[in-house]
Amino acid sequence: MQFSCEKSILQEAITTASRAVSSKSPIALLEGLLITADDALSLCGYNMSMGIRVSIGAQITQPGAAVLNARLFGDIIRKLPDDIISVETNESMLTTIRCGKTVFNLIASEAKDFPQLPEVNTAETPIVLPQKTLKSMISQTIFAVSDNESKPIHTGCLFELEGTRLNVAAVDGYRLSVRREELATPASQDKKFVVPGPALREIERILSESDDLVEIFPDERHILFRVGNTILITRLIEGEFLNYRAAIPSDFASTIQIDVKSFITSIERVSLIVSEKLKNPVRMKFDGSLLQLSCITAIGKSYDECVYEGTVDNLEIGFNNRYLLDALRACPDGTVNLSVKGSLNPIVFTPEEGSSFTYLVLPVRLKSNE
Repeated sequence: MQFSCEKSILQEAITTASRAVSSKSPIALLEGLLITADDALSLCGYNMSMGIRVSIGAQITQPGAAVLNARLFGDIIRKLPDDIISVETNESMLTTIRCGKTVFNLIASEAKDFPQLPEVNTAETPIVLPQKTLKSMISQTIFAVSDNESKPIHTGCLFELEGTRLNVAAVDGYRLSVRREELATPASQDKKFVVPGPALREIERILSESDDLVEIFPDERHILFRVGNTILITRLIEGEFLNYRAAIPSDFASTIQIDVKSFITSIERVSLIVSEKLKNPVRMKFDGSLLQLSCITAIGKSYDECVYEGTVDNLEIGFNNRYLLDALRACPDGTVNLSVKGSLNPIVFTPEEGSSFTYLVLPVRLKSNE
């Protein structure tokens, strides 16, 4: 195998593919990148759960394949000058990396021993949407993904395909997030599948803020995301996802309109005395058209106010400040609807118009001394 490539292009590909490489594994090959020089140059990382393959342009002198330690290969390329890098692997798997006057010699592993990525059926019509749309759908729901491994199904996001509508939902027992988007092209059939949170976080990193399209191919047990010259394949999570629609209240005592930035700022202020050791809730008291926020911990008290449009009659409710902030930060800038029912009922955020998102946060039972 012999090829040459610009440093910046090669380094970016290594960085992306290495996100699927095991940092520590009993199988040494899983700590490596499979480098294949054929019609194009491809780099592949695979940790037996998720795989990422990136194809880039390069001048290929001799086709071939080899596996190099991802961390070491990445460190070497990053430290080389900004110039053309040449890589050559001989029959004895000795790999020579050259750039200018700098030369490295490494021992590579046989490509035939590297585990193959799962096969995913790409013959069916994919789910297609702009990269920036999927990126926002992931970022605005993944905060509610559970980290409780006792319920694996909730450690991922539920994707629901219903005609031309794509719904993405996440739940962790304390909050619920749902994002909805209309697709330009209807899918061939309605589908439901749960994608692991770690894979979605990597897809979010790979996606750009552009209108370029991403293709999604869900299969029986795996799913493939194609983003330009990069593909990510991951296992789907099996099980029965929570009926999130039933968890969203259908009736409320009051619905008000509140400015997102102002609300976030007020919560952040009163939360300054909250820490990992001092986890008392933020107390919110609705009094007519004024929202009074306060918190009491062992180191002191805090208080702030926030105005809103609408009326709520004398309601006091407590929340985990982080859960509330996560939901609000997922809301777009501007004004949102805030719906409440009682001190022990969840608070729900929805857009002023339409139904593009729903965020639900469960309250904390307040004590008299909090």
